[in-house]
Amino acid sequence: MANRISLRQLCCESLIALLGTDNVLLPGSTGYNTTLSSYFTPQASAVHPLCFITPQTATDVSDVVQSLASTGDCIFAIRSGGHTWFPDASNAPSGVTIDLRGLNSIDVNAENLSASVGIGNTWDSVYTKLDSLGLSVAGGRVAGVGVGGLTLGGGISYFGPQHGWTCNQAISFEVVLANGSIVEANEDHNSELWWGLRGGSNNFGIVTRVTLATFEQGLLWSTTTLNAISEVPNQARIYSQLTDPQNYNTNASFFFGWGISQPAGQTVPVTLNELVYTQPEGNENPAVYQDILDLPSLTDLDVAVANMSTLSEQGATSQPPQVSRYLTATTTFVPTEAMILAAFDAFNNSVKSIQNLTGVSWSLVIEPVPPQTYLRGASKNALGLGDRTDTLAVCLISPSWPDPAQDQQIYTAARAVMAVIEAQAKALGAYDPYIYLNYAAPWQEVIASYGEASVNRLQRLRADVDPSEVFTRLVPGGFKVPAA
Repeated sequence: MANRISLRQLCCESLIALLGTDNVLLPGSTGYNTTLSSYFTPQASAVHPLCFITPQTATDVSDVVQSLASTGDCIFAIRSGGHTWFPDASNAPSGVTIDLRGLNSIDVNAENLSASVGIGNTWDSVYTKLDSLGLSVAGGRVAGVGVGGLTLGGGISYFGPQHGWTCNQAISFEVVLANGSIVEANEDHNSELWWGLRGGSNNFGIVTRVTLATFEQGLLWSTTTLNAISEVPNQARIYSQLTDPQNYNTNASFFFGWGISQPAGQTVPVTLNELVYTQPEGNENPAVYQDILDLPSLTDLDVAVANMSTLSEQGATSQPPQVSRYLTATTTFVPTEAMILAAFDAFNNSVKSIQNLTGVSWSLVIEPVPPQTYLRGASKNALGLGDRTDTLAVCLISPSWPDPAQDQQIYTAARAVMAVIEAQAKALGAYDPYIYLNYAAPWQEVIASYGEASVNRLQRLRADVDPSEVFTRLVPGGFKVPAA
């Protein structure tokens, strides 16, 4: 093992020769420590790579990939925003972490309604640029989330019902392949790679820039309401109607669920409703949400009419980086009234599994994905959802807690409640095998959930663009295309 670590340390030394000391951050340096602390979760910050590499151009990335691949022994990770919670997703234990945050240009072409975005940007930076132009993109909802990871994993957006997944807004990708070549992948050139990157994550190369479709956008309406759990039957009835694909309002984006917060002294579950409307009429409450707004609320109604950069900053306040330890795990089902009630029962029963802990917030959230989102360009992404017709619900468990000694109990409890919900969904005929990559836990088989046809096509793509499987063997983090 000592010899192997020594060999890997040589990877950093060779990269210093390529990029200089300013762009190779070694343990003990200020830059290294600052980069460690910039990850979203303490779990990711606990991983100490041999060095961080900070390329400033696509050519730098090409040089790095060629150097690392040539040794066959340099394990590496790829970081865009560093928001994924589990340790090795974007940080490499005993390896090299390529930090892409230096690739942060944003160039807007207002005439053809597109934005060329460096992959190291976070979505709040993109919205800050676009808001002033009256434009937006179907991107992430929370400040600090990286453009790269969310786009390559699918991408749920407030604008999904109108425009589709975030990945479907990717007109073109600039990609560094395993052999170091820099290629453009779009519908006309390298179209199979373009298809595979739309949901295929980090399996084929390092994306350095993405060109996203933009659209005209003004202010959005939003509010969050809380209700007592006595309202769960009404909540289930209302949302099963709102999510009906036949009358789904494409200006409406919402999620709902239940939670407790021990830090806030809240040990009995309450309901949560986060409601957004993308085309409001002034400050008026959208009629589509009236039934939810009419439920007896535990708080006064607080409505915001704001731009996307403001909403993304607000979205980050509930889970500030590095303040707690975080986890997400997910499953998918059709949100019938019976299934929503079953999900609540599973969550409610799971609360006792963490009641002996302190400082824990424990929540389950249901995020509808209507056909209007997933069928747009379904043949042009790798997610494998083109044969569905129902509204789907991405369901995630999303706890936070302060003490690393609580990790295993939290992980076990989260896995258990997801298993119960999946079993209930199968019993009720509401289960869907699709796993949303950006909420998945490391034990989940994400790419396999896209279905046999998509997996076979991804395997052929990998054999074509990365025949030595550099991004499978040397980049162990993330979710991998199964072996052929």
